[in-house]
Amino acid sequence: MHGLSRREFIQLLASAAAAYPLSSLAEKRNNPAKLNTEQLSDPWLTLSTVQEHLFPAEQDSPGASDIAALTYLRNMMSAPDFDKEEAMLIHNGVGWLNDLSKQQYEKNFVQLNAKAKEIILRRIENSKLGSRWLSLLLTYIFEALLTDPVYGGNPNGIGWTWLEHQPGYPTPTEDKKYFKLRKQTHRNLKA
Repeated sequence: MHGLSRREFIQLLASAAAAYPLSSLAEKRNNPAKLNTEQLSDPWLTLSTVQEHLFPAEQDSPGASDIAALTYLRNMMSAPDFDKEEAMLIHNGVGWLNDLSKQQYEKNFVQLNAKAKEIILRRIENSKLGSRWLSLLLTYIFEALLTDPVYGGNPNGIGWTWLEHQPGYPTPTEDKKYFKLRKQTHRNLKA
């Protein structure tokens, strides 16, 4: 990855993700899709904090909150076909993270400064389940960056704009979300 800018790296990921199904910026940062983290409780508050640490906003690029990564994750986790083992891993990971934070710093993860958060995440990364947990969270962050806004991520196409990506048309409507189509197709097959 030496020599690649963050944008080039994400564009490379976007190209790879295109083969997998569903797999000015200052103006867009003030979008209504951003969650007010003051109203969140755990596990969502910790997950939002981890997402923002893993994918922070930079001067010319959106961060996790800009792309509504937590909203997207919540929407996917509430989808009828969401993998129950993945859901359990995501929730359990919050517990492991906060336990480790309390052991090392006597604080929950969200209360730590950036350096301490990085140390805790690096420690989590060294375990097999911790590494899987972080990988899963990154996957959902990248999906939120690239998804159609109908799924709750990428509000106003902010990720597409940043990556200079032209989405395919037509984009899905609320009643044409992939899991709703699957349910309709299944009902039609039974009839």
